[in-house]
Amino acid sequence: MRITFNFKNFDPSDHLRKYARDRFGKLAKFMPGAENTELQVNLEVEKFRHIADIVLTGKNLHISAREDSEDMYSTVDMVWDKLEAQMRKLRDKDKTKRRGMGETVRMDILTFEEDKAGRRRPNIEKTDHFEPKPMVVEEAAMQLGNTDNEFLVFLNAENERVNVIYRRKTGDFGLIDPGV
Repeated sequence: MRITFNFKNFDPSDHLRKYARDRFGKLAKFMPGAENTELQVNLEVEKFRHIADIVLTGKNLHISAREDSEDMYSTVDMVWDKLEAQMRKLRDKDKTKRRGMGETVRMDILTFEEDKAGRRRPNIEKTDHFEPKPMVVEEAAMQLGNTDNEFLVFLNAENERVNVIYRRKTGDFGLIDPGV
């Protein structure tokens, strides 16, 4: 992330520059892979008002925030709080999109029938739709252990991906995490 500063009507101290750079540099944690993101920080002083105007632009991203107070450090803190709230909101919105809220998983039960030529062909016997529940792996293992099912599809609460836990022939459990 590139950060550029503009100062109007005052000369900033080195401490203020470092403080603002450190403070706004923390926004990178909300945007993994944000090499093409630019943060424009405009700080100005008008009589007794210290104003911070921030514009964050990137691919499919445009966020701005503006604050003023009687102290530049508190102004930087207040505008940081606004930006952080907006970034959290965007991140959470993106998570719900990736999670596929409201989408269901389809499970088909197949049987194989032999045709006249002796080849086995799959036949769908039953189809079931369900929404995977968010849970940790230990909870999914406990739930699978309490049922007679061979596998359980769930939403891993730790990495927010759909996982499958299955019963092995030895009685232990196996976990499939597609990593997508």
